[in-house]
Amino acid sequence: MSLNLLKRTAPSELVAYAESELKQILADVSHVDALMLCSTDGFELAFVYKKNMHHTSKLAAVSSSILAMVQAFLSEINLHGCQSITLDAKNGKAILSTAPHPQYPLIIVTLAGNDVLLGQLLYAIKKASANITAFQNT
Repeated sequence: MSLNLLKRTAPSELVAYAESELKQILADVSHVDALMLCSTDGFELAFVYKKNMHHTSKLAAVSSSILAMVQAFLSEINLHGCQSITLDAKNGKAILSTAPHPQYPLIIVTLAGNDVLLGQLLYAIKKASANITAFQNT
């Protein structure tokens, strides 16, 4: 995903479709607390949750910055195309994933509890990301 194509927003149809994909993850994967769709320049576009979070706009901005830093790090070690970052803490997990839509690159932020089945969650996020990336308003 190129950060040169930064967009602060995406068409409402794309955002609605992506939100439905995030809701499906929330319904299908146990112990997921919240999912957020963000633009690559750090603006919140959609938020679905079981546990409400405060300061979601700050979370969107920080997530964008973290992804940009990791992409710079990966470039330095000659790895390209960062797809996701998994953060594992004592009290839960956070996953930052790309949805590299051709016109509107996006970030999916997922917050989950420690009991989440990580493989199941990563698969669900990857599937949703592919669906969002392929979305075309026809």
